Amino acid sequence: MKAAVLHAFDEKLTAKEFVKYEDVADPKITRPSDVVVRIGGAGVCRTDLHIVEGIWRSKVDVNLPYIMGHENAGWVEAIGPGVEGIKVGDPVICHPLVTSGHCLACRRGNDMHADDSVFPGINANGGYAQYLLTGQRSLIKLPKTLAPKDVAPYTDAGLTAYRAAKKASRHLLPGQYVAVIGAGGLGHIGIQVLAALCAAEIIVVDRDDKSLELAKTCGAHHLVKADGNEVEATLALTGGRGAEAVIDFVGEGEAVARGLAMTANDGFYYVVGYGGKIELPTIDLITTEKTIVGNLVGSYAELVELMKLADRGLVQLHTKEYKLSAANDALHDLHHGRIHGRAVLVP
Repeated sequence: MKAAVLHAFDEKLTAKEFVKYEDVADPKITRPSDVVVRIGGAGVCRTDLHIVEGIWRSKVDVNLPYIMGHENAGWVEAIGPGVEGIKVGDPVICHPLVTSGHCLACRRGNDMHADDSVFPGINANGGYAQYLLTGQRSLIKLPKTLAPKDVAPYTDAGLTAYRAAKKASRHLLPGQYVAVIGAGGLGHIGIQVLAALCAAEIIVVDRDDKSLELAKTCGAHHLVKADGNEVEATLALTGGRGAEAVIDFVGEGEAVARGLAMTANDGFYYVVGYGGKIELPTIDLITTEKTIVGNLVGSYAELVELMKLADRGLVQLHTKEYKLSAANDALHDLHHGRIHGRAVLVP
């Protein structure tokens, strides 16, 4: 099969080619629960750039060369002898983690904290290819309204955004505010989820005018330009108290300190993006009673819930398609901020 393969790390992201488009061996079924999916779409994520940079080397054990791509959807191509409930040809979206289902975390629905797991595209070959090896427990059948290439990024970007927005929606009341920092690939999904799940007013903070325009179409009630005065602007919108919830899809640079500053006392700061540091005197955390919440990719059940919202048209992805052979173009466009929404590779 054809695949876009990572052969070497590039810490400064200066190479003309991050991956090489080449022939590799087809994935093979070795376990009864294995499934091979013919890729219909593979999302291009900022995490992929971090992988190219080598940031994940300290977190996962992976040997180069290997195939990135952890946001995948397509059609069932082949199934192991123990697979039930799906058949060849079924359109599916893949939860990003492949687990056995036997550990206590799995049985509680905490897929991302499973004792025994494989994460295609992170610590195993992923979906920047014509075919992907995954497992039966990871697959969700798609309704006729949703095409694989249109939903692939939901498996990480959408699922992560959904998990954070769902947490926030559980305590947000009418008359309260939620601030979303970053209206890009994850943020524009999170805004729509918030609009679907709660009645709080949504403030969106971003430095890019096009991203703010996108945020408005996604359901934002207030737009704030990230120009160094976003804390003051957010406090003004909320009557000086700050937002009861802040969801930070940036998580680096000045966004972290400013996100905490625009969080109301007794409010919640949900950090999704990474690369920065949280530095806060303990006395300030005590006196303000702010809650800081980390957010990892969501569970299988949450991906099912997100697909229900997508099926009803309550959440829509803004995507830009690239051929699989143009994976480097997509990665460079993402790196240089030329993508508003999500990029998707189509074999």
